[in-house]
Amino acid sequence: MGAGKSTVGMVLARRLGWRFVDLDDVVEAREHRSIADIFRAGGEAGFRQAETSALREVLSQPHGMPLVIALGGGAFVQPENAAALQDASLHVVFLDASLEELRRRCAPQAGERPRPLLGDERRFRQLYEQRRDSYRKAHLRIETTGLEVAQVATVILESLQIEDA
Repeated sequence: MGAGKSTVGMVLARRLGWRFVDLDDVVEAREHRSIADIFRAGGEAGFRQAETSALREVLSQPHGMPLVIALGGGAFVQPENAAALQDASLHVVFLDASLEELRRRCAPQAGERPRPLLGDERRFRQLYEQRRDSYRKAHLRIETTGLEVAQVATVILESLQIEDA
């Protein structure tokens, strides 16, 4: 949460000439309601079920061009999602940052709704620490603290040895 998955993913896809998919957007479109509403109605378990279904749908569709997929903060932690990504032979990139940086990025701006799992500082730290071991199973870890979005995209491209379009 707050690592920049959607923002970096859009920039990365644009630079590569690939299609960008934000899994949260797919979930909202499939469910016809916001992530916050899904959490209110079905809790985290209901959201995770909708998220897994959306990921399966995205991975099963013929796309005609490569994809950059931004997963939600807890998507890769779910074993069935990690297995689906591995079965699809996709590169998974973990965008990491200091806990303080992530929390700062997650603070709601004027007019924004708070993130459903943001919670207090203790809860945020606990969530980060619970997810960290799963995140470390990604193919690539990028430290994003202090980097601009374009710099993060460049590091990913260089690390995966992919050239811009």
